[in-house]
Amino acid sequence: MIKKVFDSSVIKHPVKSLVFLLIGIAFLAYYSTKLEIDASAETLLLENDKDLQFSREVSKLYHNPDFLIVSFTPKDDLLSEKTLKIIKNISDDFLQIENIASITSILNVPLLQSPVQEISKLIGNIKTLENNQDVNKELVKKEFLNSEIYRDSLVSKDFKTTAIVLNLKINEEFFDFIEKRNTLLEKKKANSITKKELNELEKIEIEFKKFRDEQRQQNNKDIQDIRKIIEKYENEGKLFLGGVNMIADDIISFVKNDLIIYGSSLIVILMIVLWIIFRQVIWILLPLFICTLSVISTTGALGYFSWEVTVISSNFIALQLIITISIVLHLIVRYNELNRKYKHASQYKLVITTLLSKLSPSFFAIITTVAGFGSLVLSGIQPVKNLGWMMSTGILISLFISFIVFPTILILLKKLDINKTPKLKLNLISYCKKAVEKKGSMIILIAAILMFFSLTGASKLLVENSFINYFKESTQIYKGMKVIDEKLGGTTPLDIIITFKDKKEEKIDEPVVDDEFSSFEDEFAQTKDEEQYWFTKDKMDTILRVHNYLENIEEIGKVQSLATLLKVGKTLNNNKELDGISLALLYKELPEEYKKMILSPYINIEHNQARINTRIIDSNPKLRRDELIKKINTELPEVINSSNVEFRLSNLMILYNNMLQSLFDSQIKTLGFVISILFIMFLILFRSFKIAIIALLANIIPISIIFGIMGWLEIPLDIMTITIAAISIGIGVDDTIHYIHRFHEEYKKDHNYIEAMKRSHESIGYAMTYTSLVIIIGFSILVLSNLIPTIYFGLLTVVVMVTVLSSDILLLPRLLILFKPYENKKKGII
Repeated sequence: MIKKVFDSSVIKHPVKSLVFLLIGIAFLAYYSTKLEIDASAETLLLENDKDLQFSREVSKLYHNPDFLIVSFTPKDDLLSEKTLKIIKNISDDFLQIENIASITSILNVPLLQSPVQEISKLIGNIKTLENNQDVNKELVKKEFLNSEIYRDSLVSKDFKTTAIVLNLKINEEFFDFIEKRNTLLEKKKANSITKKELNELEKIEIEFKKFRDEQRQQNNKDIQDIRKIIEKYENEGKLFLGGVNMIADDIISFVKNDLIIYGSSLIVILMIVLWIIFRQVIWILLPLFICTLSVISTTGALGYFSWEVTVISSNFIALQLIITISIVLHLIVRYNELNRKYKHASQYKLVITTLLSKLSPSFFAIITTVAGFGSLVLSGIQPVKNLGWMMSTGILISLFISFIVFPTILILLKKLDINKTPKLKLNLISYCKKAVEKKGSMIILIAAILMFFSLTGASKLLVENSFINYFKESTQIYKGMKVIDEKLGGTTPLDIIITFKDKKEEKIDEPVVDDEFSSFEDEFAQTKDEEQYWFTKDKMDTILRVHNYLENIEEIGKVQSLATLLKVGKTLNNNKELDGISLALLYKELPEEYKKMILSPYINIEHNQARINTRIIDSNPKLRRDELIKKINTELPEVINSSNVEFRLSNLMILYNNMLQSLFDSQIKTLGFVISILFIMFLILFRSFKIAIIALLANIIPISIIFGIMGWLEIPLDIMTITIAAISIGIGVDDTIHYIHRFHEEYKKDHNYIEAMKRSHESIGYAMTYTSLVIIIGFSILVLSNLIPTIYFGLLTVVVMVTVLSSDILLLPRLLILFKPYENKKKGII
């Protein structure tokens, strides 16, 4: 049946088959130009995450805009006229950028203690360095270094570095899109959406994508404009840019750079290695041609389905090259083997026999590989789902193109003249044959030791995602993040939102003692100024306790809240605590521009809430995000010690941790599911319980070794490395099926397990080794990337290839010899 299909549609009409295929690929090539890269924060968040919705509500409620930070370490003193002029000039330049709403710097922040004066006098006469040239700079320096508001945030402890905060414009349109989309998605989920609303949802999705793409382009332009301004002033001191938007933009740049530079470099390396192995031009050009067509087709499919490349899926091309090279090299080695064995066979006979002998194992290898990558589809994170779909689609495309292009090209060529032995004779194969035959017990013992090593290492696995550790220490982005992290209060934001369940209209802490005060209260009620009574002693004490608790946590950098102002106010109030009247006065009379800086971001009277903003020191080696969040959630109720107060953690720290924990949980849960599916597929494929168990063991051990190495070397499971399990299964299953298939074919010749193993090593063993060699050498170049996750991916891929190859040419044949699964079997497999 299969032979007839290939005969009638491919072999007899090679030119037509090739032309039709190339027309289809040309169609996909058009859509490959529409492939997009997105490394925004949105791509790393969980769908339907309640914390995400809450974080957006908090951002909107407290008018908390995105911001970028420029750290500036001038050559002169921080308060010198020259330095202040530079800050003024650079701030003016930044304000020319359309998306920057305002600048916060040492020039325009309110000076509340220079000098110290009563609150009533201070409110009407707030000074800044910008509007008061005669201010006492010694007092200003003292305030910046000691003020709860500015120290370790606006200026560093050594008073050599300052932050210039670029407040970005709040995009109300974005929130409107999100709100409309989420409302309709909820209806769709509940099956209560109308046809009209469904059409509206589709329209919103298209508009939102277009809007987001425009925003991404604008963000990239803004970052580039900011960096040009920084370059303009680089002779005046050290300037570094930091912030979430910048991280996303730089990751996109690095990913694009890696795709272009390392993609082309990989092709050159593959050409060199293929020449060393085969020494024939056809076996260099044909694999590269098939790989190129496969990648173009897959990128076209991604463009067609609007699957965007993210940090998680940035190495999909490299992964597809692994699978495609594996398929093609198995075909090449099989063709050469048949060519040497049947010297007088026609080209047609050689080609059709090669296809028929490799189609079944290749097909089942690809299907099981798809099952491995299919585990990613079960994740709650869209980019991870997309990677699963990308790889499943790409692998099937590679299989189809390989089995069309390989025979059509060869059938158009003359029969190849080949030497009796391979050009590259590997001593490794001979050594492995001897080891399997004579040192079988040692192989089993080493495998058992490695499993113990792996299990103990896996127990030490960390689930972390530190953005600062995404970049090499030599990069500007790393240096900038390091300065901001260590000198200016930390990087990743974490909010604690406190909600008071008491009525917000309750009076301030002064008791009602007579009718005169009651009438005073009525007057305020009539003028709708009840918000002044919000500042009670209980609320202030609660905020202070939480603030102080957070400040004492080593992993947390700067903590800012209403308590920050309370501590400054105590200094202004002759070292006495501010009472409700004083706070109400500040709230009511403080000029709006300063209120937005030091008060409004931390309280919302309408919702009876207080916000405590912290920044996590991302570079702290002791930082364990999930443990820190659990610790705060566990200890805060005791700190608050009130049944009338609720709290909830929010912001990027929570969202990214949710994503990581979800990914980890889903991978651990689905790993068992995938292994079960593989076992069932092995049973169907081999029709033998023994062989299914042997094949499964040969694949479980390499996966375990990877996790063991990561655990012992403290390589964290993050959004990139956590997919290594799927990769291990994808690569390992391929070689396992090919080897078992060939082993059985050889066993049927003389029913001798040892001889079957030797012949299998001499045939399929070379194909497996060549594949591994090509991939190991090719992927080693990824260690030169500026993106640390890409380096880890390259190294771990190399380790995967080594462990998978070792398992399949040492452990797998030894287990087949040990358990003798073919005894008394009359029927074949596959």
